Amino acid sequence: MKKILIVATNNASLGVPGKMTGLWLRELTDFYHEVKNDFAVDIVSTAPTRVPIDPRSLLAVLTNKKTRHYYMDDSLMDKLKKPMVPSQVDGNDYEAIYFTGGHGTMWDFPGHKGLQDLTRTIFKKGGIVSAVCHGPSGLLNVYLTEEHHLLSGHVVTGFTDREEKVMGLYNYIPFSLEQAMKAQGVLFKQASLPLTECVVVSGKIITGQNPASVRGVALKLIEQLKTETA
Repeated sequence: MKKILIVATNNASLGVPGKMTGLWLRELTDFYHEVKNDFAVDIVSTAPTRVPIDPRSLLAVLTNKKTRHYYMDDSLMDKLKKPMVPSQVDGNDYEAIYFTGGHGTMWDFPGHKGLQDLTRTIFKKGGIVSAVCHGPSGLLNVYLTEEHHLLSGHVVTGFTDREEKVMGLYNYIPFSLEQAMKAQGVLFKQASLPLTECVVVSGKIITGQNPASVRGVALKLIEQLKTETA
């Protein structure tokens, strides 16, 4: 069975006492739900310690039956309790990499050389690079050569400045993801209304704007992988 690598943050703080963050749960579970029947899934994080889950995202455990099912799934949750780190996996083993979001990613994804190396390896072997919400922060410093950035010339999306302000968190983020992505020479696309679905496919790069976009990213990824093997 072909394999997909999922990346999750290991940062639990917004940098302000009492302001907690982490993985946005449904950005993992909704994606996993779509791919699990056709692909094997591994999970890596930036540290081998338990992946923190953003407390705000846990509301879905109470309100969404599918989210609750996976939150109670020991086999999946065990992968979050003791995640692998990039040095433990080989990018050549995977057909795609998927960066989950959550504000925690803004601290530990952008400068992580191990994640950059994995992404570069998977992309150069013809694999798919995908990310949703704040997950594209993991793509910001990925270079294919010394001068050519992974995102340069692509159409992409990610969590917008407008959405940060709607969430009341714009003043807590270390940088603007929207502006940082635009600085990489991309065409940045977003939904007309904040927090509504926007999925962008640009060659082998698939990005989603926010939690509402997770299923769309997964379906586009599956579509590409199945087309390649047909």
